[in-house]
Amino acid sequence: MPAIRLARPADLPLLATIEAAAERLFVDFGIELPPSSVTESRWFVDSCADQRLLVAVADPEADLPVGFSLLELVDGAVYIDEIDVHPDHGRRGLGTVLVEASCAWARERGHATITLTTWRDVPWNARFYRKLGFTEIPDAQLGPQLAAIRRDEAARGLEKQFPRCAMRRSV
Repeated sequence: MPAIRLARPADLPLLATIEAAAERLFVDFGIELPPSSVTESRWFVDSCADQRLLVAVADPEADLPVGFSLLELVDGAVYIDEIDVHPDHGRRGLGTVLVEASCAWARERGHATITLTTWRDVPWNARFYRKLGFTEIPDAQLGPQLAAIRRDEAARGLEKQFPRCAMRRSV
């Protein structure tokens, strides 16, 4: 049974490896990821220090992360900035467990909703989140910070081949 816990500083070097492995799935799908898609190490350090970084541990005895969820506060809601599971541990429900843990994290801190941005037509993105209760937010209804994130994604070329969208769920 996987465990979800807050990240520790010793976990941080492993997260870049998880992210790189997970990004290969997008490249194999045909998405050209810009260099700016790689999370800067300071985001991991800051989110770990602020207790906004959850890790999935497949084997609690080994206690090594195989996935993570990096959380932010955007427009008064918790925002999943990134969620990755190493492909060697994929298709086992760890992504779902990380999303649910992220929702619990938000709820425990008094937030009513959680948001994210994702590719609309990539099978393991928007479709996956819809199954977990997320609904798409029309661009006209985005708060200022979430709208800025969407503009930044477009400017970085993330919508070059496939459209993206923002989604939300009550927690």
